[in-house]
Amino acid sequence: MGDKNFDIPVTVETAQTGRFFTVTRVGQAADFLVHRWPEQKKGPKHRAALQALMDVMQERKAVAAAREAFTAAAKEADIFIREGRQFG
Repeated sequence: MGDKNFDIPVTVETAQTGRFFTVTRVGQAADFLVHRWPEQKKGPKHRAALQALMDVMQERKAVAAAREAFTAAAKEADIFIREGRQFG
């Protein structure tokens, strides 16, 4: 069980307007989904992303699949994302 790096980071907009957070690891993505995700925007893809991230931590799924699930959840919730190292 471990925290693995995303192959390509994902930058997401936070609840604070104009603030962004770059997710580089599975653990960061899971923390963001649990603690920073807007409560009213937790839909089916949010739950699927949490499951995918847990599967990676338990070495049952590839990191790329969890990253894809995380970005799909953000899109479902209308959270701005940008793929790559830095925003701006």
